[in-house]
Amino acid sequence: MGCGTSKVLPEPPKDVHLDLVKKVEPYTGYKTDIYKHFIKGDGDAIKSGIPSPPCHTNPHVEQPDPRKNRVAKYRAKFDPRVTAKYDIKALIGRGSFSRVVRVEHKATKQPYAIKLIETKYREGREVCESELCVLRRVRHTNIIQLIEVFETQERVYMVMELATGGELFDRIIAKGSFTERDATRVLQMVLDGVKYLHTLGITHRDLKPENLLYYHPGMDSKIMITDFGLASARKKGDDCLMKTTCGTPEYIAPEILVRKPYTNSVDMWALGVISYILLSGTMPFEDDNRTRLYRQILKGKYSYSGEVSVLEVW
Repeated sequence: MGCGTSKVLPEPPKDVHLDLVKKVEPYTGYKTDIYKHFIKGDGDAIKSGIPSPPCHTNPHVEQPDPRKNRVAKYRAKFDPRVTAKYDIKALIGRGSFSRVVRVEHKATKQPYAIKLIETKYREGREVCESELCVLRRVRHTNIIQLIEVFETQERVYMVMELATGGELFDRIIAKGSFTERDATRVLQMVLDGVKYLHTLGITHRDLKPENLLYYHPGMDSKIMITDFGLASARKKGDDCLMKTTCGTPEYIAPEILVRKPYTNSVDMWALGVISYILLSGTMPFEDDNRTRLYRQILKGKYSYSGEVSVLEVW
């Protein structure tokens, strides 16, 4: 749902106030990068969970579990300060410059997620700075929580809350469309989080169902806003206008497309698109051709024709 294959990174974030999460043991200097070959094939093995069949094994001798071997090899590629506190369990997501793994705190047995961002690339550094700039400032029930941060020369490990209920995107696919009551409940939680962000001078700029996670699989689960890699964070009193063209194509507001200075209202446009998707199970603006897609958005051209279920809902 949404092509979103390319994004424009935002401008470097401004200085921020209220630093609620401190960095843990910043990088002190390694002469060589011992994690240079991080996740070269092992991540796929863990994700699939399919071991290779052993060759010429003795059926009367217990053979080592290849999956355990892969996890051990995978774990060895993490910074030792991270593995001293957390057990690495599995790879659960990946992006252009990041990996997300499920971990367990050794002392408390509490599950968390660690987002590893490769900062040796300029784009990775900008995404990391943008995300940390936001997550260090926020404390809200409907926004993913940052726990602590580890840094090395070329990577940042962000320990975060673990949301196990999946993406809002997946539930839309599973249900087809939401009832008006269910959609209202979801949107109320997202709006509470967005209102809090806007109060702090933070504009998300990439709101979409894939970036809204359920905290747990139950029907009563709360929604949590995630992925602040394109967010703009400004201090109170700063110029509220933004100019960077960024976002996921189907959710981008018209003022961004025409490259006019814009405000945090672009988040509200994206929420309008999400509302449509929740109630209809379809996209209001969709076309494989980007030029035609953007023309639809600029014209505000969308239709309920042929969507009987939507007519009934509305």
